[in-house]
Amino acid sequence: MSETSPLGIIAGAGSFPLALARAATAQGRPVFALLLKGIAGTELEAYPHVWIGIGQFGAMVGQARKAGCRDLVLIGSLVRPNLWTTMPDLGGLRVLPDLLRLYRGGDDHLLRGIAGIFEREGFRLVGAQDVAPELLIPEGPLGSLHPSEGDSEDIALARDAIAALGPYDVGQGMVIGGRRIVAVEGAEGTDGMLDRCATMQAAGRLKWPRGSGVLVKAPKPHQDRRVDMPAIGPATVEKAAAAGLKGIAVVAGSTLVVDLQEVIRLADRHGLFVVGVTADGTR
Repeated sequence: MSETSPLGIIAGAGSFPLALARAATAQGRPVFALLLKGIAGTELEAYPHVWIGIGQFGAMVGQARKAGCRDLVLIGSLVRPNLWTTMPDLGGLRVLPDLLRLYRGGDDHLLRGIAGIFEREGFRLVGAQDVAPELLIPEGPLGSLHPSEGDSEDIALARDAIAALGPYDVGQGMVIGGRRIVAVEGAEGTDGMLDRCATMQAAGRLKWPRGSGVLVKAPKPHQDRRVDMPAIGPATVEKAAAAGLKGIAVVAGSTLVVDLQEVIRLADRHGLFVVGVTADGTR
């Protein structure tokens, strides 16, 4: 990795772009933020930056080159845009046929293809975990609560189900309880899935008491982890609590976390466990 050139951060929504920028600068590496208009927050305006429309591929490449970036990280929440309303520039029009082809598939297919487009322009797409491994979830229980034996069986079942659905490019998250999968992450993302569980809980459609069920997140097989890593943060804990869940399980070393200490504090406050399981599902 080119550690002296500025790290280009293509920033979507949420807290992860800022966490990555702070981690990179703490290592002495400068950053240059490419903030997606209408999507990214303003926190990265404290760093050298430019605001770019999501369809302005030519401007994005030009600005990154002008800043001296060789490595790029695509990070932050991003809803799949409507290509016909993105107002592409000339560079965007040039890659539009590629994007139309990539849109005929799931998110992993799309993101892998976008990484390839940037690499054709001479950049290297790197994962946030390669720049800042301290953002990865460690192994074991992270707060004062631990999953039960029954919870661990549910976690293993959900991991198997995520792996089985991987070839169909379905989402990285599930909610499970009592060996019953009640929600699978779709295009709405983890937050939307948890909101859906909260609605089902309030409507009495989840036939279990509050304090039941586990959110399980794991990378899909063959997923390009440079551009699409499972991630959690304080908002994940709050939404899991609102959905009446008992805990959260993610794969240690393969899941990003923002503000780990706040995640632990909120989990303990809400009476949820948060655990990093090993790649084979043990803890």
